[in-house]
Amino acid sequence: MSTERKFVFDDMRFPFILIVTCFAAWGIAANMTDPLVKVFSKIFSMSTLQASFVQFAYYGAYFCLALPAAFINRRYSYKTGVLVGLGMAIAGAFLFYPAAQAMTFGFFLLALFTLAGGLSILETSANPFVIAMGPEGNATRRLNFAQAFNPVGTNIGVFLAATLILPRLNPATPEERAAMAPEALHAVQTDELQAVMTPYVGFAFVLLAIWIAIVLTRMPTEREARAEGPREVHFTATLGRLLGNRHYRFGVIAQFFNVAAQTCVWTFTIQYVIEAIGGDEAQAGWYLQASLIVFLISRFVMVWLMGFVRPAGLLTMMALGGTALCLYAAFNPGMSGIWAIVMISACLSLMFPTIYGIALHGLGEDTKFGAAGLVMAILGGALMPLVHGAVMDAYGAAFSYVVPGLCFLVVAGFGLFDLRSENREHVSQT
Repeated sequence: MSTERKFVFDDMRFPFILIVTCFAAWGIAANMTDPLVKVFSKIFSMSTLQASFVQFAYYGAYFCLALPAAFINRRYSYKTGVLVGLGMAIAGAFLFYPAAQAMTFGFFLLALFTLAGGLSILETSANPFVIAMGPEGNATRRLNFAQAFNPVGTNIGVFLAATLILPRLNPATPEERAAMAPEALHAVQTDELQAVMTPYVGFAFVLLAIWIAIVLTRMPTEREARAEGPREVHFTATLGRLLGNRHYRFGVIAQFFNVAAQTCVWTFTIQYVIEAIGGDEAQAGWYLQASLIVFLISRFVMVWLMGFVRPAGLLTMMALGGTALCLYAAFNPGMSGIWAIVMISACLSLMFPTIYGIALHGLGEDTKFGAAGLVMAILGGALMPLVHGAVMDAYGAAFSYVVPGLCFLVVAGFGLFDLRSENREHVSQT
């Protein structure tokens, strides 16, 4: 088999495996964080909108740190970006310990912002790193394969939340908490916040082990290996080229709404289940776990399907399916609506890496800054949950799923746009 047809270059197989562990790592963090909206709203007796600032801090950090990551990658290397990102994420995870001692919502937001900021740098570096590890012709499929291990992490994250955090929430209602003596309330909150802290500190040690392994491994890409010394950064010229690329611009917009839809669907699953059929947070959390299992299986299925179906076509079909399932759940609260929400994860499974790969295709030397723009689009996960939370407070958990349904329509539009672009290119070549 020729070098051009290989999935990854021979000398990059072990580095590829190490980087894949990073994909799983940020999946753990993201989905261990999703239930915290419900957790903190209960611990601190806040509204859904107030507690949604958990996602604002988490995904807002992605927006703020993606561009600095691009400068690191351009100036030095993808490996440097990965190590800086992991280091910052380790610091953020360890901050959960003093946050639990301080017992303030703001301190937890700081810890989440630091953790997510590191993961932003990590993700901005790791995604294009995987693209650069092999031929461009199968880059989107290779990235989907690497991203297939992200839901392995998401399942672990949800499992940790469902077993270590949610069962330790005190069943007292906000009214009962308000009636407690200060000492009794303090004791309840201390136990609950210790439960929040424990898996994050454990996660910090896992990240530290990955950091050490990457430090000890030589992992240049073929292109980076040819370059000597620091790279010059021509940000203004690069930004001009990216903004002038209509295909890339639409990709960034699509990624914004894709992450918005994903975050909204998973963040508010627990609230939807409790409103639809009752139960407590721990019981409802298992439906979120089911969603992530569907996501995991579907990611590998989508990688296989891309051997037969154009990525943009598959993206379009899944986005339209996501809209249909969201609208069904919005107007049919109950068990069927819950399973519709679970199945939305099958539609989500291919979206992030597919949009990423399609939008970066052909960018050449602008790929590192282009990757930053796509990670900054994760801002959708910071802003749209606030909209979703406000709609939920006003109209209920079921109807609020109209919000991610509309987001999926934008993603479908990008898929159709890419299909038309490919068709025009094909016609011009014949």
